[in-house]
Amino acid sequence: MAAPNGRTVVTHVLVALFAMGSWIGINGIWVELPLLVKDLPEGWNLPSYLSVLVAFGNLGPLAATLWGHLSKGELGPIRVVQAMGVVGMALLAPLWSHLVTMAGQPHAVALLALAFALALSCCTSNVTFLPFMSHLPPAFLRSFFLGQGLSALLPCGLALAQGVGHLECQPASSPSPRVSLLASSPGPNVSSSPGVSPSNPLVPIYFEERFSANTFFWVITSLLAISAAAFQGLLLLLPPVSTTVPPRREEEGPGTTPEEEISPLRNPGEEIGTPEPESEERPQNSLKLCSVKGVCLLGLLGATNALTNGILPSVQSYSCLPYGRRAYHLAVVLGSASSPLACFLAMGFLYRSLPGLGALSLLGTFFGTYVMMLAALSPCPPLVGTSAGVVLVVLSWVLCLGTFSYVKVAVSSLLHGGGRGALLAAGIAIQTGSLIGALTMFLPTSIYQVFHKSQDCVDMCSP
Repeated sequence: MAAPNGRTVVTHVLVALFAMGSWIGINGIWVELPLLVKDLPEGWNLPSYLSVLVAFGNLGPLAATLWGHLSKGELGPIRVVQAMGVVGMALLAPLWSHLVTMAGQPHAVALLALAFALALSCCTSNVTFLPFMSHLPPAFLRSFFLGQGLSALLPCGLALAQGVGHLECQPASSPSPRVSLLASSPGPNVSSSPGVSPSNPLVPIYFEERFSANTFFWVITSLLAISAAAFQGLLLLLPPVSTTVPPRREEEGPGTTPEEEISPLRNPGEEIGTPEPESEERPQNSLKLCSVKGVCLLGLLGATNALTNGILPSVQSYSCLPYGRRAYHLAVVLGSASSPLACFLAMGFLYRSLPGLGALSLLGTFFGTYVMMLAALSPCPPLVGTSAGVVLVVLSWVLCLGTFSYVKVAVSSLLHGGGRGALLAAGIAIQTGSLIGALTMFLPTSIYQVFHKSQDCVDMCSP
């Protein structure tokens, strides 16, 4: 394979930055929840409210799909999604703590309203950003998913640098002067908890964050602005992209791609017949979306996203916190890092066999089943209090999310052969799977309280 030229490398970087803006807004709110709940009257009901808002955010893809169908517009919806993200997060930074009195009770109306706007933006990105990638060769789709992985990894890294959720267990009679005891934080009745001496109970002492939530949200706003600028850079590098989706000529089949779309990054002066690095990656026979293979790929894509975007995130705290805050933070950060690593792996080696991808999905499901079992047994899962338990839970999260990320990249690369329509269907499958997964877990986690969290600084498993 020929070495990529400078223009190709720049395009890979711009694609990753463009995709970074897809879910970074909602992911930023999620990782900042431990700080937000301390100052807002909704408390730990905020995660449930946020889940509902994200579910209603799926109205966005419906509106975008209708817009694209009626106007054949392609660039307009993308720009609207990016503008909503930048403006929504820029308003969230100063207004998240603003309260409004309703029915005699204060509520964080500004936070919830702006979170809904960001949910609309993030959900709609799957059906607007992904079809745009049909203008680029398949190799750039892997950079796209790498960028989507960064939309989860960067907020997690920023929250760790901020010091969100950092605590120490100390006797109640001698708090450290470096930290503060937050009375508003949900804490156990340690005097009556098993394994804690009533005469000398331990309480969680929370460290002050290194910077405020306002600063955190301004940084996320900057990243969203960079993502929007990267999209404009892509438009400058590509040949002129029509603002409307051109109708296919009769002689073109459903998977036929115009020559300028196949090779949009060809250097000036190169002949059409000159081979390019990505040319060998394009399938010989274009994928037919209505074929058995196409349906299986879309089903596999929807199922993996139902797990990674809906079901498994709902139980991550239940499966990890019994092993300690360090285990939880490692699982979140390393699990988020596994997605970009899987995309790097796909750049060097892309597995195209449908049965093989199904087998990889089963492997990911095995690790997912293990962490679901840990969540069901919380607050006393197996090997709690041991190093082996910490290693197993962190490794299971990393391997589960990494495996599913590789499957998503491979499936989307195969669907790329079906053109823009197939990538639009892929975006719809991703969002539909995510919605089904989130709704599936809403009742057991938020209404019926099937899962039980551990409590900081309390041994809940001693006989």
